[in-house]
Amino acid sequence: MLMPLTLLATQGSKRVRLMQAARAQLRLPPAQVLEWRDWLAQPALLQHALRQPGILKIEPPGDDRAAHLQLLQTGCCLQGRPPVPAPEHGELLAMDAWFAGFTAAMTALDAQLLDLPHTRIFNAPDDITRMTDKLACQRHLAAHGVPVPFLLGPVHGYAHLQELLREHDLDRVYLKPRYGSSACGVVAYRRNRAGRQQATTSATLMRTQGATRLLNSKRMARYASAHDIAALVDALAAQALYAEAWLNKPRCGDSHYDLRVVTIDGQPAHRVARIGSQMMTNLHLDNRRGEAAGLLNDADMRALEDTAALAARAFPRSHVTGYDVVVRHGQAHVLEANAFGDLLPGLLWQGIDTYTAQLAHA
Repeated sequence: MLMPLTLLATQGSKRVRLMQAARAQLRLPPAQVLEWRDWLAQPALLQHALRQPGILKIEPPGDDRAAHLQLLQTGCCLQGRPPVPAPEHGELLAMDAWFAGFTAAMTALDAQLLDLPHTRIFNAPDDITRMTDKLACQRHLAAHGVPVPFLLGPVHGYAHLQELLREHDLDRVYLKPRYGSSACGVVAYRRNRAGRQQATTSATLMRTQGATRLLNSKRMARYASAHDIAALVDALAAQALYAEAWLNKPRCGDSHYDLRVVTIDGQPAHRVARIGSQMMTNLHLDNRRGEAAGLLNDADMRALEDTAALAARAFPRSHVTGYDVVVRHGQAHVLEANAFGDLLPGLLWQGIDTYTAQLAHA
């Protein structure tokens, strides 16, 4: 019989509901849920929850605004900066401070697990931390031979971005918040020889009493003035930003697409094309799903599977991971690894969804 499962998660979240449904389908007892906010307030609750041999799965804390704020304020304290106000829904605020708090939490969790050798971990805390730092993750993948887009490195502001473009003789790059999630704050930037430039992003610029704020939105915004683009890049760079070379995505009719592939126990399993007319094809931006098998030829499918398996070997202590991949002409590049990349409701592989599959292979 499968060992008992404990989730460090947010009770009632979509992830918890899907996992509980998978356990019910397999006729397993419900997973025990330890709330992020409760564990942050009382770390000893983990030892109590894991007093019997079992499995721990860590889900993201972002579903709980109270937990997010606690991590954010802890990070501010660790960085020696004053506390920030609670961000509005969708506001991109002090992402670097949040990551500092999240890293501290993962380090503390890892230390606790040393005293719980009978507990198996779906994804190890240090793997989760590395995958949450997008730049460190891409460098880690590259060091393990995984093809990734060319990395220009950190961007300290708009003026620095222009220096990097001149240095590398590039006119198109993707700018990504180092500690963001999904497409939050990602900017597709391009310019031409005449000096015109454009930034397409999910981040909406808000100017309040002379201060620049950023709100994440499902609706893509386009900025064309140097003044607006500089304000956007500077605001993102203040929270840690990096650049990578623009990688063209394959076309699908009048749209383009990339792919999400989930690896379980190091092997590629669920895969789906993310199709959209915008630069960002993330599914939560109301883009549509497509059948990977209907879009990829045999060589492309082998490249997708081989590259996903290679990427998974870079994280040997992670049981289930999602990878965003661009495949063209029999070559695949990993855009991002996601320690929480299994949230794909209704997507089946060999007849079962991502949650049932990871339980079956536990």
